[in-house]
Amino acid sequence: MTDLADAFLVAATSAADLLADPAVAESWDKPSALAEFSVRGLTGHLALQVLNVPDVLAAEVPDTPTLTLEQHYGQVKWRGAALDNETNTAIRAGGEARAQDGPATVVAEVRAAIERLRPVLADLDGARPVFLPWSGSTLTADDFLVTRMMEIVVHSDDLAVSVGVETPQLPVRVMHPVYDLLFVLALRRHGQTAVLRALSRAERAPASISAL
Repeated sequence: MTDLADAFLVAATSAADLLADPAVAESWDKPSALAEFSVRGLTGHLALQVLNVPDVLAAEVPDTPTLTLEQHYGQVKWRGAALDNETNTAIRAGGEARAQDGPATVVAEVRAAIERLRPVLADLDGARPVFLPWSGSTLTADDFLVTRMMEIVVHSDDLAVSVGVETPQLPVRVMHPVYDLLFVLALRRHGQTAVLRALSRAERAPASISAL
């Protein structure tokens, strides 16, 4: 198993544990910390970051160029888009649909997906191209797993804040590739000087270097 495949399983298991927290079920129909997202819908969206992985890894890949992570995120339609943008509306609807059978079902589905993925990830060629049908991008399998880890880490924080529990703490082998990705995206959006100052000089730091 590659290091990234192992790190993904750690992140996915952490997400499942958070989804199983009683605070999630207790807040199920309340608004989340994300505008226009209910806790229910955010839960479904977080779950999808694990549930979509088996199908992506099993699917045939079209004869299209393999993108870098920077190229991929340069063409996604949700980054910086308005809340009522068609893509963002579809993302929220997808989360709601996944959560429609309730919190216990979501947790069971995610845990089952993790178990199905263990043997797949054990033999995964990280350099093999995989196709993301929701974006039209082809990435390496390792880069795809990084995108899912980033989504899991970010939305786990969103969900934890939404239901009043501590944000899950994940090991360096999970956080390092996530931070690498967010750093590259922040550089692309804000430029080298803004990121440098945000990380090193509080007196000159910009108001935000949000990567997303």
